[in-house]
Order: sequence, then C-alpha cells, then structure tokens
Amino acid sequence: MKMTLPDNERALMLLKTKGPQPLVALAKDLNVSTEGARFQLIKLSNEGLVDTHTESKGKGRPQQVWSLTQAGHARFPDTHAELTVRLIKKMQDTLGEAALLEVIEANGKDGQEKYLRELKNVDDLEGRVSGLARIRDEEGYMAAYSKDDEGYTLVENHCPICAAAQACLGFCKSELDTFQKVLGNKVSVERVEHIVKGGRRCAYKIKPQ
Repeated sequence: MKMTLPDNERALMLLKTKGPQPLVALAKDLNVSTEGARFQLIKLSNEGLVDTHTESKGKGRPQQVWSLTQAGHARFPDTHAELTVRLIKKMQDTLGEAALLEVIEANGKDGQEKYLRELKNVDDLEGRVSGLARIRDEEGYMAAYSKDDEGYTLVENHCPICAAAQACLGFCKSELDTFQKVLGNKVSVERVEHIVKGGRRCAYKIKPQ
C-alpha cells in the first residue's frame, strides 16, 4: 500500500505496521535522536493519535512503549466507511440477513476470480502467497508475508473495509474463503489475529497439508 504521510507523522506508519514500539526503536527507524522521536510522539499524543505506557522486562530499566490510539488508526483510510455501513444496515432491514450474505458471497467469488486470474501462471505455494500479499497490499491492506518452519504467515496491518466488516462478519468469512480458494485445497489457512475482534492486525497461518 502506497500512502504518503507528512514527515512528522512517519511514526504513525511505523506503529501501524510494526505495532507498539519502544522509543529507542522508533528513533532508530525514524533516523532521529531519541529526543527528536520523543518530540514527534508528544506532538502526536497531544493530537490524540498515539499513547504511551511503561513496560518492565527482566532486570533492565522500564521502557516507554508507544502505540496508536483509535484516532491514530483512523488516520488510515477505511474506504467509504459511513456510506458502506448505511447500505449494509439498509440491506439487512429491507432484504434480510440471508440476502445480504448472498450478495457478500457473490462479491467474494468475483474477488476469487480476479486473484486466480492474476496468479494463474504461479504454481508453487510461496509464489502464490507472495502474489496474494502483493495484490492485497495494492488494495490497501498493508499486506506482507513471512516464511517459517511450518509454512507462511500472511499479515494485513490495515483493513480498509473495517467498518463494513464490523457491521457484518460475512465479509471476514468471505475473505477467508477467498484465501483458501486461491491457495488451493492442499493448504490450510487459519486466521490467528483479527482486527475486528480487537487485534492490531489480521494474520493468517498458511500450512501445506
């Protein structure tokens, strides 16, 4: 996802993609002194975009850890959120829950077809996971993947349809079904973190069966 933030708000992007971070780590990533990073974070805190707490680990000195507030997360786009939620509620009221889920399922199949077209020449699992992460990143999900001994982890640091997903969890089920379809029936896909349920991000464990 390509998103431009002012220099004094780069810390928001780091906290969005990496989660809560200590001051020293943020200063290193921002390429500024700890005092310079603290100045930026205090300004963002005064705007209600970040918050801080102290963590003690082991015998060392307690660390000051910074994280995004709800307002900070809201600085990242949620596509047409208000209109989408109104339309979802209207469909539920006028057509019923079953009709809404049918529409979501049909939309999900359109997404599956799009992803399958883009990955039609990719046969190996890592290539498909990598391609899926790239497509999702282009769609605004701030997606990336990593490999471990068990398989792969696909993470989405942002959900541009979060308001819609909170209004109807059918969107989240459709997303999981899409990943399974795109990666194939010889692969297991499990959601292990979920933004809608209070997680910092959505994360999926992908394992060959």
